[in-house]
Amino acid sequence: MLRAKMEYKCSVILTKALILFVLVNCVHSAAAAVSRRPVTYGSKDPNRPCVACHATCPGRSRYSRKTCTNCHTYTSRCCDGVINDYFQNEQFENLFSNRDSLEAHAKGFWDYHSFIAASAHYQPYGFGTTYINSTFFGTKEVAAFLAHVGTRTSCGNKVASKEPLEWGLCYNKEINSNSNNYCDEHVKNIYPCAPGVAYYGRGALPIYWNYNYGEVSKDLKVDLLNHPEYIEQNATLSFQVAIWRWMTPIMEHQPSAHDVFTGYWKPTKNDSLAKRVSGFGATINVLYGDLVCGQGDNEFMNNIISHYLYYLDLMGVGREKAGPHEVLSCAEQVAFNPTPSSSP
Repeated sequence: MLRAKMEYKCSVILTKALILFVLVNCVHSAAAAVSRRPVTYGSKDPNRPCVACHATCPGRSRYSRKTCTNCHTYTSRCCDGVINDYFQNEQFENLFSNRDSLEAHAKGFWDYHSFIAASAHYQPYGFGTTYINSTFFGTKEVAAFLAHVGTRTSCGNKVASKEPLEWGLCYNKEINSNSNNYCDEHVKNIYPCAPGVAYYGRGALPIYWNYNYGEVSKDLKVDLLNHPEYIEQNATLSFQVAIWRWMTPIMEHQPSAHDVFTGYWKPTKNDSLAKRVSGFGATINVLYGDLVCGQGDNEFMNNIISHYLYYLDLMGVGREKAGPHEVLSCAEQVAFNPTPSSSP
């Protein structure tokens, strides 16, 4: 009898322990489900999840990523979410509405899904996903990046009777490119030029020269030094190369276009004296230097700015959020790289 009572007590205790264990796990699962809820960009919810709160933002030192801490008080740089949370196929179609027209040289090449697939490689590093303090820069950054893309790949000047800002992604490579093979002899030991290969402009943000093809090859692990034609054959790769150019400093100890646009880069005293400030104008400076900047107002710079304002409107941000003229322009900025000897 005594043994039966003891067995009964043990059974009750085990049953209660099992129930407690199940309840604890249910509560834990529910909490985890809440913490993984979709991010609402621009939300000031103090419980907004940040994938990088307790770890180093994934990436390599070349992208200058720091450890993201204290996300919930919005004092850190965090890399959150995905671009297609806020940028949809319909918006892409509106931005590049004439890319498949009869006049387009790359008809049928570019598409929304290729851009999203390409951007996935760089989103963990902050491309289109960066918060700094309480400000989300993603939507504006995508508009800024695509403004450069739209300008460099536009055939709007060839169809002057039509709206010039609607002709981005008309090209995927430089036309009449046989005049220069863009092989820099000074770096041939590091980035040897392949026989018969020309390193002319290719991609959504065209890159030139063997050293750029060599550098991006290392980053994307694709042999573009020997096969640069891959860029003009694959839209995803073409966008990836363009985002690489946006995210990667032209030279060491300098900011990338991404850094100067989001404000992650802080101007030094020398930068201030050179009238370099964070913003869209500085992205023009990073990408083109004194080929465009420091020359007062000029057509090419104003064309890029016009694309940016137009894209902000189409993406629902509004051009009034672009900032003052000195932020949009690089007309008075001294170039980061005053070396006009090579093409961008």
